[in-house]
Amino acid sequence: MMFKKILVANRGEIAMRIIRACRELNIATAAIYSEADSTGIYVKKADEAYLVGPGPVQGFLDMQQIVDLAQRIGADAIHPGYGFLSENAQFAHLCQASGITFIGPSPQAIHLMGNKVKARELAKTVGVPIVLGTESGDVGVDEAAAFCRTAGYPVMIKASAGGGGRGLRVVRSEQELRASMETSAREAQAAFGDGSLFVEKYIERPHHIEFQILADRHGNVIHLGERDCSIQRRHQKLIEIAPSLILTPRLRAEMGEAAIAIAQAVDYDNAGTMEFLLDQEGRYYFIEMNPRIQVEHTVTEQITAVDIVRSQISIAAGEPLEIRQEEVTLQGHAIQCRINAEDPRNNFRPSTGTITAYLSPGGIGVRIDGAVYKDYSVPPYYDALLAKLTVRGRTWDETVSRMHRSLEEYVLRGVKTTIPFLKKIMEEPDFRAGRFDTSYLEAHPDLFEYDATIEPEDLVVAISAAIASYEGL
Repeated sequence: MMFKKILVANRGEIAMRIIRACRELNIATAAIYSEADSTGIYVKKADEAYLVGPGPVQGFLDMQQIVDLAQRIGADAIHPGYGFLSENAQFAHLCQASGITFIGPSPQAIHLMGNKVKARELAKTVGVPIVLGTESGDVGVDEAAAFCRTAGYPVMIKASAGGGGRGLRVVRSEQELRASMETSAREAQAAFGDGSLFVEKYIERPHHIEFQILADRHGNVIHLGERDCSIQRRHQKLIEIAPSLILTPRLRAEMGEAAIAIAQAVDYDNAGTMEFLLDQEGRYYFIEMNPRIQVEHTVTEQITAVDIVRSQISIAAGEPLEIRQEEVTLQGHAIQCRINAEDPRNNFRPSTGTITAYLSPGGIGVRIDGAVYKDYSVPPYYDALLAKLTVRGRTWDETVSRMHRSLEEYVLRGVKTTIPFLKKIMEEPDFRAGRFDTSYLEAHPDLFEYDATIEPEDLVVAISAAIASYEGL
């Protein structure tokens, strides 16, 4: 039976994405917000909105407060989006125990797959290759150093819980390892409330490939093809493409079957993503699963025409999948660019302030998922993501050209953004030729050399203001 009201336990663009899906399903929505985010467009677009606290972040992490609110307002389901409580098994269990549907996998699946070490162990049991790593998910410095002496450097320090690059460090010596462990643990604790770490062998210059999974409660599991998320800075994704330019049909089928096998092994249901590294020799290794919706789900939607968020809601309501594996077709290409309030030329330093001008691009094959507008104040407390620009084309060349054109059209003033940096990537010959991996930004330092002081749109705004001023004399 479909839900009557869904509480959206998130903010920003993903809250807007969930609200839109609910509108199409004729489901009422309730948003939560902090005082710092009271002007967010998602707050205005939800049918109801409720202040949570204390502070700008704590209210989004207060499990009991959110569940109590859902019960008080008559919400029969909660969608956690991504981040915050989306991978918290305790929160999923609390919802379940309170008679509220958690729109995501079961607490047991989150517990198993939300922890990277447990997920690696499970993948190994079903015959999926994994990167060599420590057996414990909570290693100390001495244990990590002993592993590294056997496995050899470089290695990667990773947080056992959560993702998004938090707590992740690549180290190339024991001295660097000892200096980085404490920093990584502190960062993981702040981000996930869990500072445990593990270490695995670092694969040089891989492609980061992930498979989108949908699984219902009737035993049906499918994948919707892959995304290449190799364009990253500090292990956080900037650009995502679908499908990969380097996977053969045989390799796609093999990796897709591996992703499904892992999901079936934990009786997984709802949407999830299996992440792999693909090395220079074409060998793939499972690294982790994200048991939630991901930022980059839009590129998969564009090439499959499957609404993943709508599917999440339907699955949670007990409905079977509407599509079978043999019906999944990947048509054309799609690119997503993350429009972040950051300054790429200053080590991607976050930028806050008020949006003084805003005009999003449009035209054939162009999609915007965002939550900003003119006069919106970008708060300093949250992720820097302002909007996601996704374009689709019949061919790779057409898609890159369409993204470049869309970035040229995009007007977002008042804060520094990644727009001019992304535009330069679309012009770069190696990217246009599909020659990129996770080392792409490091190998192309010239991408950071651009002039963002005067853009054509700035001149238009300035000239228009001058004309208006003159006509007012």
